[in-house]
Amino acid sequence: MDPINFVYLAAILFAIGSAAVLTRRNAIVAFMGVELMLNAANLALVSFSRIHGEVDGQVMAFFVMVVAAAEVVVGLAIIIAVFRTRQSISLDEPAELRG
Repeated sequence: MDPINFVYLAAILFAIGSAAVLTRRNAIVAFMGVELMLNAANLALVSFSRIHGEVDGQVMAFFVMVVAAAEVVVGLAIIIAVFRTRQSISLDEPAELRG
């Protein structure tokens, strides 16, 4: 399979993820959209790395996965803390998140 097809797939996945972040009010769905965008970026990095025959894109994708794992831990902790205090994870009221 041609690696350029994976670049097209990455663009489609990134568009779906950004649409989820911009249109959904639920924090979990928006969070999943961000994760989809990060995975699409990883797919694009690895695809371009394979097209150019170098390893740089694969190394960068590894570091993006490490940062994404840390982001998942912190993001879910924040979502759970907000849910425990507000009993809602809606993104409609951002003023309530200010301290």
